Amino acid sequence: MPALDGGGRLLRKAFPHHWSFFLGELALYSLVVLVLTGVWLTLFFQPEMREVIYDGRYVPLQGVRMSAAFDSTLRISFDVRGGLLIRQMHHWAALVFVAAIGLHLLRIFFTGAFRRPREMNWVIGVTLFVIALAEGFAGYSLPDDLLSGTGLRISQGIMLSIPVVGTYVSMFAFGGEFPAQDIVSRLYGLHILLLPGVLVGLVTVHLILVFHLKHTQWRGPGRSNRNVVGNPLFPQFAASSAGLSLIVFGLLALLGGLAQINPVWTYGPYRPDQVSTGSQPDWYVGFLEGALRLVPPWETNIAGHTLMWNVLLPAVVLPTLLFAVLYLYPFVEQRLTGEGRQERHLCDRPRERPVRTGLGVAGVTFFAVLLLAGGNDVIAQTFRISVNALTWILRVGLVVAPVLAFLLTRQLCHALLGAERERLTEGEETGEVRQTLQGGYESGHRPVTNFRTGAPRSPDQLSPPEPQDGSRTGTPSREHPAPAPRGR
Repeated sequence: MPALDGGGRLLRKAFPHHWSFFLGELALYSLVVLVLTGVWLTLFFQPEMREVIYDGRYVPLQGVRMSAAFDSTLRISFDVRGGLLIRQMHHWAALVFVAAIGLHLLRIFFTGAFRRPREMNWVIGVTLFVIALAEGFAGYSLPDDLLSGTGLRISQGIMLSIPVVGTYVSMFAFGGEFPAQDIVSRLYGLHILLLPGVLVGLVTVHLILVFHLKHTQWRGPGRSNRNVVGNPLFPQFAASSAGLSLIVFGLLALLGGLAQINPVWTYGPYRPDQVSTGSQPDWYVGFLEGALRLVPPWETNIAGHTLMWNVLLPAVVLPTLLFAVLYLYPFVEQRLTGEGRQERHLCDRPRERPVRTGLGVAGVTFFAVLLLAGGNDVIAQTFRISVNALTWILRVGLVVAPVLAFLLTRQLCHALLGAERERLTEGEETGEVRQTLQGGYESGHRPVTNFRTGAPRSPDQLSPPEPQDGSRTGTPSREHPAPAPRGR
């Protein structure tokens, strides 16, 4: 009986219903598509660098020398029935997977869903994002076409920029002088075995923690830190989640069949003496490409050794700092606000945390500038402007734009809170204008009856207009007191 009762409680577990909570599921179902299509592709792909002469169906490349990896990629695309569809579905699913994880992390950040007791899930989420980037780059590099080979050449330059050990790291990764013969086979093992195993393991732990802890929810009538209002796991939530999975599978199949992506046959096989014109990586590593393009050619010679700051800073130091900030942010914020001792199960609206929201928008702006810089040559050619002038504009923008974004966002949050406080205090305008006894005019108002998700119902539920407790990220809503920490 206890086991049955436990199973019944699990099936009755409530899940809030809001579109933003489905971003994590979108990532999960994209991962399922990745695994299914990836298993199929492994049956036909040959991770070898040995040289062959192509004699497949793609006429423009017949008789061209290429690696067995690129040859098998062409055969998957043109000779295997349904091969191009599966290959393009796999690529699209990878892009959606990384994007969904990124959007899910942004949702958690802006709503404060990383606070106690969910700090570990935030750390797992950031780790999933890092591994997804590595997994995407490994898969993107496997075909050994001119575009992916150019990316591998850049990655070798990044390895060489590491002081003292850079040469050894490069030789170990490539198995010799670039391009060597081992890089594709080693990336293949990482791509189909090690990294997917870590991804699946972390996703499993993440889901276990989601089930074990209370689900975050927006504030509203009947909702507090002590309960969760939503649909039970079975059948309502299971039915909606299954429907979302079918939508994801269908849309990825539609994209794979209709939207061409990574046409390696137009790039040709990789040759070290050639570079693809206008080459652009997948969007999730575009910020690294942009950082490399924006840093001036700074170098330092020390005792006969060259320290390449123009590669080390943007490609090694910058990503390390960015992800270190992401890992540490929940702990730093809770330390500054004094919320580390209390459990938080209600989501903040971004406007209620002006500083946190400003920091988030500044980070997104910083990423966007780097992403634009990753395609500065294509942008300059498209709009017929100087690539050097555009590079300097983006260099200045990388410093100025995030600061402006932070200031404007913080001011906008305060303005929205002020407007909301006035609306709740005075009511909604009816459009009627009356003359007062003193001869003036006033507009008619009626009580507010229409509320958005998570919005307060009365002025006293709003945060104070300015932090009053030394908080640097805003003051939480006072609608529901937080419960005492649970002893586990």
